[in-house]
Amino acid sequence: MTADPSTSAADLVVLLDEDGSEIGVAPKASVHGTDTALHLAFSCHVYNTDGQTLLTRRALEKKTWPGVWTNSFCGHPRPAEPVIAAVHRHAEHELGLRLRDVELVLPLFRYRAVDASGIVEHEICPVYTAIVDDEPRPNPREVVETRWVDPADLAVSLRAAPWAFSPWLVLQSEQMHIFDAPVVGAA
Repeated sequence: MTADPSTSAADLVVLLDEDGSEIGVAPKASVHGTDTALHLAFSCHVYNTDGQTLLTRRALEKKTWPGVWTNSFCGHPRPAEPVIAAVHRHAEHELGLRLRDVELVLPLFRYRAVDASGIVEHEICPVYTAIVDDEPRPNPREVVETRWVDPADLAVSLRAAPWAFSPWLVLQSEQMHIFDAPVVGAA
């Protein structure tokens, strides 16, 4: 698919074939629907120096999973933008955070999920972790609420009510082995 020449690179996502190779670009607004094309994205899980992870609640005007709790932030790299540059750009834009110790932890994470409205996410989505020293300053167009949580507490919540979180957070947490943490109070 070729994008409209009047669309800026900031509004484009990178389309992928089933093998993960780039096959073109498309306007971001056109790829999140009931028949979403496979495209490139990323997720980042931010930790503070106390080892807590930052959860965010997606803004209510988000097209996919509005108001749902998720990992710290996600996004799409622009065409020809290195994914790591997009990670830093989105951290600043969505949460006002400067990241350090950024690490790629799930380079091949891929998922397809359908939200309650029928909107589909279909992404190859490398997953990163990062450390921050500051408190988030959420952009209200992106994030309506934030909360620092202990990873073991997050694992308990994800087990008890996976429907209350974004599907990618549930899947990433499983693959990042946060469920391997001992459950407090378990016999």
